[in-house]
Amino acid sequence: MIEIGHFALVLAFALALVQSTVPLIGAWRGDARMMGVGPTVAITGFALTALAFVALLSAFAQSDFSVANVWQNSHSLKPMLFKITGVWGSHEGSMLLWVLILTFFGALVAAFGGNLPETLKANVLAVQGWIGTTFLLFILTTSNPFVRLNPAPVEGQDLNPILQDIGLAVHPPLLYLGYVGFSICFSFAVAALIEGRIDAAWARWVRPWTLAAWMFLTGGIAMGSYWAYYELGWGGFWFWDPVENASFMPWLAGTALLHSAVVMEKRSALKIWTLLLAILTFSLSLLGTFLVRSGVLTSVHAFATDPSRGVFILAILTLFIGGSFFLFALRAQSLTTGGLFHPISREGALVLNNLFLTTATATVLVGTLYPLLMDALAGTKISVGAPFFNFTFIPLMVPLLVAVPFGPMLAWKRSDLFAVSQRLAFAFVSAIVIALMVLMLSDRKSALAAAGIALSSWLLLGAVTDLAVKAGIGKVSAGVAFRRLAGLPRSMFGTALAHFGLGLTVLGIVAVTAFGTESIATLKKGEALDIGGRHVRFEGLRPVSGPNYTAQTGTFTLEDGTKIESSKRFYPVRQMPTTEAGIKTLIFSQIYIQLGDETADGGVVVHAWWKPLVTLIWLGGLVMMAGAAVSLSDRRLRVGAPAARRAKLASAGGAQ
Repeated sequence: MIEIGHFALVLAFALALVQSTVPLIGAWRGDARMMGVGPTVAITGFALTALAFVALLSAFAQSDFSVANVWQNSHSLKPMLFKITGVWGSHEGSMLLWVLILTFFGALVAAFGGNLPETLKANVLAVQGWIGTTFLLFILTTSNPFVRLNPAPVEGQDLNPILQDIGLAVHPPLLYLGYVGFSICFSFAVAALIEGRIDAAWARWVRPWTLAAWMFLTGGIAMGSYWAYYELGWGGFWFWDPVENASFMPWLAGTALLHSAVVMEKRSALKIWTLLLAILTFSLSLLGTFLVRSGVLTSVHAFATDPSRGVFILAILTLFIGGSFFLFALRAQSLTTGGLFHPISREGALVLNNLFLTTATATVLVGTLYPLLMDALAGTKISVGAPFFNFTFIPLMVPLLVAVPFGPMLAWKRSDLFAVSQRLAFAFVSAIVIALMVLMLSDRKSALAAAGIALSSWLLLGAVTDLAVKAGIGKVSAGVAFRRLAGLPRSMFGTALAHFGLGLTVLGIVAVTAFGTESIATLKKGEALDIGGRHVRFEGLRPVSGPNYTAQTGTFTLEDGTKIESSKRFYPVRQMPTTEAGIKTLIFSQIYIQLGDETADGGVVVHAWWKPLVTLIWLGGLVMMAGAAVSLSDRRLRVGAPAARRAKLASAGGAQ
């Protein structure tokens, strides 16, 4: 099976070479048969890559330690779930997952892009083929997951204990679906530059792919944040780690692309800017791949790799980023710029959104790469941490968040800002009242916290107000308003949900940052500490044996008898300790307990946090994902919608 998987990967590389050349030549010549090769090759290439992935999956499931990758990252005693997720817990396996998702998206374009112009479809598949060719070559030459060991070891070296968690089953696949999903937007942009033609229909085709990639990337970042929160035992949700930033930058640029594509689709404006954002977003995804796998960063998220892999990825980075920007410089001037609009309009609001998002992306990019550049150019070791990002990023986000509720309520082309402000008056007044209540109920020095909660309330109420105004609530009867609300396009509900989710995340961040409390104490059995106004009693330690680890587990009891368990594990194969935080969720808030070292007098150092509304941070991410899913379900955003509409019109004409 291993040799079959390896051979399937080689065949997939050969087909990627065909996909990257034959359809492109066919589009240049106008040869329909050559262009028709693209879809067949793309689907077959995905099937072969999937076969290779299944081969590696079976090796992990069966603990086949004759495969070097399995030996390095698995163990016979490891639970089956972690054997399966261990497939992408290593550099080689995760790159195979990366390419599997890349070929999957190419196959989707091939299968469901029937209404695309033949030349555009051929060029898109060719660009996807270029990306697939380079990364398959990278895997086969530097990161082959099918390398054999002879003789085969009796036992494996086990997976990094931090990765032996359900988070590994969810976080990387979601993140890669987002990262790699933006490759389709990149391919559409490069294909449009090759053809030298772009219009509103192009934006209609690109927007669903952008929305899907953004949805998955949102979920991947949220899941990664929660995984780090409960697994690393630090109690934080974001550290501004360089590799965290590597996934955050494509999300910011992708959010800008999503809004820019709306303007292009509705008003045929911002054409060149949308193309540039499509290139930039995937370029940042490639940059994230380089940062994680090149060895230039020391991070809990980074793969330990040799420099040859970093050089290869740097070459890929140079080829695609440099090549696409060079092509953009050559062809952008020949493209039409699109329609004009008044600054006070929905287009103007979306442009403002883009300006803030791209500036924020640049800020994060500078903070992430500056230490690396200083080290490479001057040999100076410096670090850029949370204070820099908080000082530069947050001031950019505040005015953007203030403007968010205005955007969906402004009219296209030209609007009345005063009229929109009147519609949002209730949301604004309510947010101010909530801020005043926060000041009254808390320390009067918490002005920034009150302002943050007012901002989150403004986002939440603004999203609800948007739907209420469009349904005519308060102006028409309840029955009419309900029918109007039910008849609104799903994309409007999706937008409101996404903005509502953003408000939830902001509320969670502000609440836990401003009102969270922390306590450290040395406790003996029967002693207690107070955290968040709650009495927590320590019941003592007990030994626990897991399938591939031993642990000391501490039990804590709340006043109502609820038990919280926190433990320190030790994995003998890896000779690594880990901490498992004890977490008790109380509606949207949490008590978070971490065990420290034992003291000579029989006590245990206990680190406890009270985290008010902390779960809203990740619940907001789920609501944003739901908003994207609802928008994707809108028939107007599906790729096949135009063709279906033409068929319906033709049928109606025949009947007439």
